[in-house]
Amino acid sequence: MSVIHQLENVTKTAVKELFQVDLEKVEVTLTRKDQNGHFTIMVFPMLRQIKGNPAVIGEQIGAYLQENTELIGSYEVIKGFLNVTLTNAVFIIAFNEMLSNSKYGFTPVDDSSPGIMVEYSSPNTNKPLHLGHIRNNLLGYSVAQILEASGRRVNKTQIINDRGIHICKSMLAWQEQGNGETPESTGLKGDKLVGNYYVKFDKQYKEEIAQLINEGIDPKEAEKQAPSLLKAQEMLRKWEAGDPETVALWEKMNGWVYDGFEVTYNNLGVSFDSLYYESNTYLLGKDIIEEGLQKGVFFKKDDGSVWIDLSDEGLDEKLVLRSDGTAVYMTQDIGTAIQRVKDHPINAMVYTVGNEQDYHFKVLFLILKKLGYDWAENLHHLSYGMVELPSGKMKSREGTVVDADDLMEEMTATARKIALEQGKLDGLSAQEQEDLFKIIGLGALKYFMLKIDPVKNMMFNPEESVDFQGNTGPFIQYAHARIKSILKKAQFDSTKLNANSDLDITDKDIAIIKTIEQFPDVIHHAATKLNPASIANYTYELVREFNSFYQNVPKIVEEENADLKQFRLLLCYKTALVIKDACSLLGIDVPEQM
Repeated sequence: MSVIHQLENVTKTAVKELFQVDLEKVEVTLTRKDQNGHFTIMVFPMLRQIKGNPAVIGEQIGAYLQENTELIGSYEVIKGFLNVTLTNAVFIIAFNEMLSNSKYGFTPVDDSSPGIMVEYSSPNTNKPLHLGHIRNNLLGYSVAQILEASGRRVNKTQIINDRGIHICKSMLAWQEQGNGETPESTGLKGDKLVGNYYVKFDKQYKEEIAQLINEGIDPKEAEKQAPSLLKAQEMLRKWEAGDPETVALWEKMNGWVYDGFEVTYNNLGVSFDSLYYESNTYLLGKDIIEEGLQKGVFFKKDDGSVWIDLSDEGLDEKLVLRSDGTAVYMTQDIGTAIQRVKDHPINAMVYTVGNEQDYHFKVLFLILKKLGYDWAENLHHLSYGMVELPSGKMKSREGTVVDADDLMEEMTATARKIALEQGKLDGLSAQEQEDLFKIIGLGALKYFMLKIDPVKNMMFNPEESVDFQGNTGPFIQYAHARIKSILKKAQFDSTKLNANSDLDITDKDIAIIKTIEQFPDVIHHAATKLNPASIANYTYELVREFNSFYQNVPKIVEEENADLKQFRLLLCYKTALVIKDACSLLGIDVPEQM
């Protein structure tokens, strides 16, 4: 049991004995740095059930705790706030309990309980992944890791947008201009090759529009009449009709893209447990619309189109089926959500999608609730803001979109440059150095992306993110490597995980124990809020506490008191474990040496 929970329990007992009141909750916080004490027991909330002067009540509780428990070394009351200083033994005993749990902070997954599905990435198969996809993937993957650490069974998924006019555009351009090019013949990743033909289509399309406008055709008509667009539309009709030649070309080019995506995902360190393809789901939902019509959830207009009226919920009318009977994106999303619950033992879903879709998901979730699905109460939109780079930092193929692979290569190159300047690579082979540069570069990228609240727009600066000082990934990675160096130098024995509870330890020692002890609550909070920033910023605070400890406590390895030396080495050992585990929730690797 954590120290705070012990304090809460004994305070409830004290209040029951002193005032014959059963408190449902006791609020305990860390004591302000400008006051004495480890923790502060909040007296003012108790006044709802206990009548009297808060300072007097605090004195009575403090005296009771000191006399009747072995927790309290001293206490003082400041304006109704009861500050308590705990004995050293309490912290060391609590620390020994943490040491006994190799996955401290993590809740074992209950395989018998309903799971939760986390959707992220969901790219189009006509172009490579870009900077926006990086934030999306890192958020979704991290939230999945955090949910699993909180005890949830998680299924990581994506829906791949593999059909539609945009796919046919790149297919048409390759068919007409490709001369049989393949990823193998060009040396290009498949997604890059297909993306190049999407760009070529766009270039030709714009040239055709300009030509038609020069011939006196209205610009809007020119956009509709351009030969390339008409051919792409005809190709889409053939695909929907199952034309063998068109379907074969679609399968071949999409296969190239999937191979390219897999390389990017592997380099980024994200993975999926299940995949959905829009080509398989775009017809889903129509039968659900018919059921909803019969239930009165939807209504039909004179032209035959089907709608839902959400004006009572502060929204408006929303189309769910066109007058010609074809589906819209909302129809597909309704059908896909229902299908996923049929396919997997889940009762909750998280959609990692940019904030431009906030309205769409409000409508989707409301519709599913009105259709009577209980699990619709457990649907969440992990909405996130835009991510941009400082102008001139990087250029992509088109000069507007930052390619994900290019960005990761740039991050590794930046890490290589800074690490070589730092000159702390003794004993590492050339390959080990390259592996380290990648770990640092990707750690910098991931941490910078995830330390910011998802709802906020962000400016990502590659150079700033790889700084070895401040709130950055490399700063945290370096702390882990430093601790590993200390343990190696001391020839630390990780089989003896117990500290003597009679030791005279300092406030710096206690500060680390208090910070480590917060880890389970931080994971729970991050899982509840679907916010990896909680984990990132907690890890930074833990590293700061360790650095303060390291600077203020006499040399650990040279400590003459064997028990105290062992305790502090254990403190280093557990701090490194928590740093590593916290970073794993962000998808970040931590090196043994930097």
